[in-house]
Amino acid sequence: MSPTADQPEPTDIGVIIRDNLHLEGPLLPILHGMQAAFGCVPDTARAPIAQALNITEAELHGVISFYHDFRREPAGKHVLKICRAEACQAVGANALSEDVLSRLGVDWHGTSSDGQVTVEPVFCLG
Repeated sequence: MSPTADQPEPTDIGVIIRDNLHLEGPLLPILHGMQAAFGCVPDTARAPIAQALNITEAELHGVISFYHDFRREPAGKHVLKICRAEACQAVGANALSEDVLSRLGVDWHGTSSDGQVTVEPVFCLG
């Protein structure tokens, strides 16, 4: 069975951890490595990461959930981020959002059936 985001090989997880463990503050580089390799930070990687860094899985979850670009599931090939802030809503962001979600047949954080586009809400990018 080939590895997927849900079932990466434990050896692949271990290699990413080992490759970054020597760094000062290795947690973020490890998480970025997981995301680059698997398209997300798989649940099966959480215990080995926490153990290697001597932190709890709750602490690890806090970091992963704080940074919105870390994912539990792989995103589509393209990630479309639509601003949900009040200023953008005032100039038509709600209508744009509804149209995009309808055309793709997804809800927020959903990925189109062809795996090409994931739509995410964001606030005030600029």
